[in-house]
Amino acid sequence: MKFCLILSFVLLGTVSSFHLKNEALKLETPKEEETLTQEQEISDEEEILASGEDGSLWEKEEATELVPVPATKEDDIVCPKEEDVIHLTGTPGCKTCRFLLVRQPQSFSTADSVCQRCYRGRLVSIHSYSFNDVIYRSSRGVIQGQVWIGGHVSGWGPCRKFTWTDGHRWNFAYWASGQPGNGGGNCVALCTNGGHWRRAPCTRPLPYVCSY
Repeated sequence: MKFCLILSFVLLGTVSSFHLKNEALKLETPKEEETLTQEQEISDEEEILASGEDGSLWEKEEATELVPVPATKEDDIVCPKEEDVIHLTGTPGCKTCRFLLVRQPQSFSTADSVCQRCYRGRLVSIHSYSFNDVIYRSSRGVIQGQVWIGGHVSGWGPCRKFTWTDGHRWNFAYWASGQPGNGGGNCVALCTNGGHWRRAPCTRPLPYVCSY
Protein backbone atom coordinates (compact mmCIF):
# COMPACT_ATOMS: atom_id res chain seq x y z
CA MET A 1 0.00 0.00 0.00
CA LYS A 2 2.77 2.39 0.94
CA PHE A 3 4.62 1.52 -2.25
CA CYS A 4 1.57 2.40 -4.35
CA LEU A 5 1.22 5.79 -2.65
CA ILE A 6 4.91 6.59 -3.16
CA LEU A 7 4.70 5.59 -6.82
CA SER A 8 1.65 7.84 -7.31
CA PHE A 9 3.45 10.85 -5.83
CA VAL A 10 6.52 10.24 -8.04
CA LEU A 11 4.42 10.00 -11.21
CA LEU A 12 2.43 13.12 -10.27
CA GLY A 13 5.63 15.11 -9.71
CA THR A 14 7.08 13.99 -13.06
CA VAL A 15 3.94 15.05 -14.96
CA SER A 16 3.81 18.44 -13.19
CA SER A 17 7.46 19.08 -13.91
CA PHE A 18 7.00 18.23 -17.60
CA HIS A 19 3.95 20.53 -17.79
CA LEU A 20 5.85 23.45 -16.21
CA LYS A 21 8.75 23.04 -18.65
CA ASN A 22 6.36 23.18 -21.60
CA GLU A 23 4.74 26.35 -20.25
CA ALA A 24 8.17 27.94 -19.81
CA LEU A 25 9.09 27.08 -23.38
CA LYS A 26 5.85 28.64 -24.65
CA LEU A 27 6.62 31.87 -22.77
CA GLU A 28 10.23 32.11 -23.93
CA THR A 29 9.72 31.28 -27.59
CA PRO A 30 7.85 34.48 -28.61
CA LYS A 31 10.53 36.64 -26.95
CA GLU A 32 13.29 34.80 -28.75
CA GLU A 33 11.43 35.08 -32.05
CA GLU A 34 10.83 38.81 -31.47
CA THR A 35 14.52 39.36 -30.70
CA LEU A 36 15.57 37.48 -33.83
CA THR A 37 13.10 39.50 -35.91
CA GLN A 38 14.45 42.82 -34.57
CA GLU A 39 18.03 41.74 -35.18
CA GLN A 40 17.13 40.75 -38.75
CA GLU A 41 15.44 44.12 -39.36
CA ILE A 42 18.49 46.00 -38.10
CA SER A 43 20.77 43.82 -40.21
CA ASP A 44 18.66 44.45 -43.33
CA GLU A 45 18.61 48.21 -42.66
CA GLU A 46 22.38 48.37 -42.23
CA GLU A 47 22.84 46.43 -45.47
CA ILE A 48 20.60 48.88 -47.36
CA LEU A 49 22.41 51.90 -45.95
CA ALA A 50 25.79 50.41 -46.77
CA SER A 51 24.77 49.66 -50.36
CA GLY A 52 23.30 53.13 -50.91
CA GLU A 53 20.14 51.64 -52.43
CA ASP A 54 17.84 53.84 -50.36
CA GLY A 55 18.56 56.91 -52.53
CA SER A 56 20.48 58.65 -49.72
CA LEU A 57 23.28 60.09 -51.87
CA TRP A 58 22.38 63.59 -50.71
CA GLU A 59 20.56 62.78 -47.45
CA LYS A 60 22.74 64.71 -44.97
CA GLU A 61 20.66 67.87 -45.12
CA GLU A 62 18.51 69.04 -42.22
CA ALA A 63 15.32 67.08 -41.59
CA THR A 64 13.18 70.18 -42.19
CA GLU A 65 14.87 71.06 -45.47
CA LEU A 66 12.41 70.91 -48.38
CA VAL A 67 12.66 71.08 -52.15
CA PRO A 68 12.36 74.82 -52.98
CA VAL A 69 8.98 76.18 -53.99
CA PRO A 70 8.05 79.63 -55.34
CA ALA A 71 7.06 82.33 -52.87
CA THR A 72 3.32 82.17 -52.28
CA LYS A 73 2.53 85.91 -52.11
CA GLU A 74 3.75 88.02 -55.02
CA ASP A 75 2.66 91.20 -53.22
CA ASP A 76 5.39 90.53 -50.63
CA ILE A 77 8.11 90.65 -53.30
CA VAL A 78 9.98 93.94 -53.52
CA CYS A 79 12.15 94.48 -56.59
CA PRO A 80 15.78 95.34 -55.81
CA LYS A 81 16.99 98.92 -55.99
CA GLU A 82 19.38 99.72 -58.80
CA GLU A 83 22.23 100.31 -56.36
CA ASP A 84 21.83 96.72 -55.11
CA VAL A 85 22.24 95.25 -58.60
CA ILE A 86 25.39 94.49 -60.61
CA HIS A 87 24.82 93.87 -64.34
CA LEU A 88 27.01 91.12 -65.79
CA THR A 89 28.29 90.48 -69.27
CA GLY A 90 26.74 87.70 -71.35
CA THR A 91 28.02 84.18 -71.61
CA PRO A 92 30.68 83.47 -74.23
CA GLY A 93 28.91 82.94 -77.57
CA CYS A 94 25.63 84.52 -76.40
CA LYS A 95 25.67 88.31 -76.81
CA THR A 96 21.94 88.64 -76.15
CA CYS A 97 22.04 86.81 -72.80
CA ARG A 98 21.68 89.11 -69.81
CA PHE A 99 22.52 88.47 -66.17
CA LEU A 100 22.61 90.43 -62.95
CA LEU A 101 23.82 89.92 -59.42
CA VAL A 102 21.46 91.06 -56.67
CA ARG A 103 23.39 91.85 -53.49
CA GLN A 104 20.34 91.93 -51.20
CA PRO A 105 20.19 88.47 -49.49
CA GLN A 106 17.09 86.32 -49.94
CA SER A 107 16.12 82.69 -49.46
CA PHE A 108 16.38 80.48 -52.53
CA SER A 109 12.65 80.47 -53.33
CA THR A 110 12.25 84.22 -52.79
CA ALA A 111 15.33 84.93 -54.94
CA ASP A 112 13.89 82.86 -57.79
CA SER A 113 10.54 84.63 -57.42
CA VAL A 114 12.27 88.02 -57.62
CA CYS A 115 14.04 86.91 -60.80
CA GLN A 116 10.66 85.94 -62.28
CA ARG A 117 8.59 88.93 -61.22
CA CYS A 118 11.12 91.75 -61.52
CA TYR A 119 13.19 90.57 -64.52
CA ARG A 120 11.03 87.91 -66.20
CA GLY A 121 13.84 85.42 -65.72
CA ARG A 122 15.01 82.73 -63.30
CA LEU A 123 17.99 82.03 -61.09
CA VAL A 124 20.96 81.45 -63.35
CA SER A 125 21.93 78.05 -64.74
CA ILE A 126 25.61 77.42 -65.50
CA HIS A 127 26.79 75.12 -68.26
CA SER A 128 30.50 75.82 -68.70
CA TYR A 129 33.62 76.64 -66.72
CA SER A 130 34.10 79.94 -68.60
CA PHE A 131 30.67 81.24 -67.57
CA ASN A 132 31.12 79.94 -64.03
CA ASP A 133 34.28 82.05 -63.91
CA VAL A 134 32.28 85.12 -65.01
CA ILE A 135 29.84 84.63 -62.12
CA TYR A 136 32.65 83.95 -59.68
CA ARG A 137 34.65 87.07 -60.60
CA SER A 138 31.56 89.27 -60.47
CA SER A 139 30.50 88.02 -57.04
CA ARG A 140 33.81 88.15 -55.15
CA GLY A 141 32.81 91.34 -53.35
CA VAL A 142 29.74 89.98 -51.51
CA ILE A 143 30.33 89.61 -47.79
CA GLN A 144 28.21 86.46 -47.33
CA GLY A 145 30.80 84.35 -49.16
CA GLN A 146 28.20 82.58 -51.35
CA VAL A 147 25.55 83.45 -53.96
CA TRP A 148 22.54 81.48 -55.05
CA ILE A 149 22.53 79.92 -58.49
CA GLY A 150 19.56 78.00 -59.90
CA GLY A 151 20.59 74.45 -58.95
CA HIS A 152 18.56 72.46 -56.46
CA VAL A 153 17.64 68.88 -55.56
CA SER A 154 14.31 67.69 -56.91
CA GLY A 155 12.41 64.42 -56.62
CA TRP A 156 12.20 61.88 -53.80
CA GLY A 157 13.99 58.68 -52.80
CA PRO A 158 15.97 57.04 -55.61
CA CYS A 159 14.64 59.67 -58.07
CA ARG A 160 16.42 62.56 -56.32
CA LYS A 161 18.63 64.54 -58.69
CA PHE A 162 19.99 68.04 -59.30
CA THR A 163 18.02 70.27 -61.68
CA TRP A 164 17.98 73.93 -62.75
CA THR A 165 15.00 76.18 -61.98
CA ASP A 166 14.96 77.44 -65.59
CA GLY A 167 14.46 73.90 -66.92
CA HIS A 168 17.82 73.60 -68.71
CA ARG A 169 19.65 70.27 -68.73
CA TRP A 170 22.10 69.56 -65.89
CA ASN A 171 25.27 69.05 -67.97
CA PHE A 172 27.94 70.83 -65.92
CA ALA A 173 28.99 71.06 -62.26
CA TYR A 174 31.88 72.62 -60.37
CA TRP A 175 31.61 71.10 -56.90
CA ALA A 176 33.95 71.91 -54.04
CA SER A 177 35.91 69.07 -52.46
CA GLY A 178 33.57 66.62 -50.68
CA GLN A 179 30.48 68.01 -52.39
CA PRO A 180 27.70 67.29 -53.02
CA GLY A 181 27.67 64.18 -50.79
CA ASN A 182 28.98 65.88 -47.64
CA GLY A 183 26.87 69.01 -48.01
CA GLY A 184 23.75 70.03 -46.13
CA GLY A 185 20.70 71.46 -47.85
CA ASN A 186 18.84 71.01 -51.10
CA CYS A 187 19.93 74.19 -52.90
CA VAL A 188 23.19 75.08 -54.64
CA ALA A 189 25.33 78.14 -53.91
CA LEU A 190 28.47 79.36 -55.68
CA CYS A 191 31.36 80.23 -53.36
CA THR A 192 32.89 83.67 -53.90
CA ASN A 193 36.29 82.25 -52.92
CA GLY A 194 37.30 80.02 -55.82
CA GLY A 195 33.95 79.73 -57.61
CA HIS A 196 33.19 76.17 -56.48
CA TRP A 197 29.66 75.02 -55.66
CA ARG A 198 28.28 73.86 -52.34
CA ARG A 199 24.92 72.63 -51.12
CA ALA A 200 23.22 74.97 -48.66
CA PRO A 201 19.88 75.11 -46.78
CA CYS A 202 17.31 76.72 -49.09
CA THR A 203 16.11 79.05 -46.33
CA ARG A 204 19.54 80.70 -45.93
CA PRO A 205 19.52 84.38 -47.06
CA LEU A 206 22.15 84.88 -49.78
CA PRO A 207 22.78 87.25 -52.69
CA TYR A 208 21.80 85.70 -56.02
CA VAL A 209 22.27 85.79 -59.77
CA CYS A 210 19.35 86.09 -62.21
CA SER A 211 19.36 85.34 -65.92
CA TYR A 212 16.77 87.06 -68.12
